[in-house]
Amino acid sequence: MMLTRYNPWQELNALQRQMNGLFESSQPTEKAPVAELQETEQAFMLKLELPGVEAKDVDIQVAEKAVSISAERKSGTKTETDGKVRSEFYYGKFQRVIPLPARIQNTDVKAEYKDGILNLTLPKAEAEKNKVVKVNLEQPAA
Repeated sequence: MMLTRYNPWQELNALQRQMNGLFESSQPTEKAPVAELQETEQAFMLKLELPGVEAKDVDIQVAEKAVSISAERKSGTKTETDGKVRSEFYYGKFQRVIPLPARIQNTDVKAEYKDGILNLTLPKAEAEKNKVVKVNLEQPAA
């Protein structure tokens, strides 16, 4: 049987690694913008919070049953004079795809961006009319 010497610092090192892990996991991760979807008889009204994003950095793509918004929040220049700077703001690219509960007319979408809020008006597509089709029954020749 081999004897090993007890090292009390080993347990403290493990504790320090666990504590460092707690602080590292509290750093911000990629964030998708929060959204609010309202429905009227004529359209869906979609609002997204995009604070700090310039309108030229927003890309909106609309399909019949979903809206995709991607944007980039660019960081300003930082100067470090007295030690480290801590920032919890998220800078970088993000994307959000929002499924819609019904089809829309994606060619008539209106967008407005003011004070960091993106407002989309998504007009509903006209309901397809119930089409009745007459089917002729052919009898095979005898």
